Amino acid sequence: MFSRLLGKPKQQTNALATIEKLNETLEMLEKKEKVLLKKADAEIEKAKDFTRAKNKRAAIQCLKRKRLYEQQIEQLGNFQLRIHDQIILLEGAKATTETVDVLRTGASAMKAMQKAVNIDDVDKTMDEINEQTENMKQIQEALATPVGAAADFDEDELEAELEELEGAELEEQLLQPSTVAPVSPVHVPASRLPTRPTPQKNTAEDDELAALQAEMAM
Repeated sequence: MFSRLLGKPKQQTNALATIEKLNETLEMLEKKEKVLLKKADAEIEKAKDFTRAKNKRAAIQCLKRKRLYEQQIEQLGNFQLRIHDQIILLEGAKATTETVDVLRTGASAMKAMQKAVNIDDVDKTMDEINEQTENMKQIQEALATPVGAAADFDEDELEAELEELEGAELEEQLLQPSTVAPVSPVHVPASRLPTRPTPQKNTAEDDELAALQAEMAM
């Protein structure tokens, strides 16, 4: 169907020119339709004027011309509809053809890629990658294995020595004297401190009494 519409590739190239020509024709018909609509409206106004002037014959002639204009307008409308249908059909066929061409190009590219990459080559490459990965793991394990003097160390003996060190550390912590934090002095406001009695000076009578008591004691 599409080959009948657009024909050979050379004719497909002319599809855009055909659509453009149809659009130009459609625009011309629309302009002509507007002119006929104005003429029909003018005939109606003339018919009204002749009717007011009691010229019935002239008014009827105006209405006849209006009918002729309306027939042409209807015919132009049918022409426009056919052109619209043709444009839509051509645009759809062009889009479909372009889509098919793109899909065909993609299929050809995919086919070329499949030819370039053989499934056997892919399997071989994956086997090589797996082999290299396994070799790398073995190399890493070999490098991680202790050699020389470090390989002769007994893990059990090292763990026992570590336990002895931990026990000695714990015992040393238990033997350390516990330090008591010094008690900070309590500040007592001056108003709450007990008042000491103010010493009074001895009078002469007190001195004599004290001397008498000393003599009696002797």
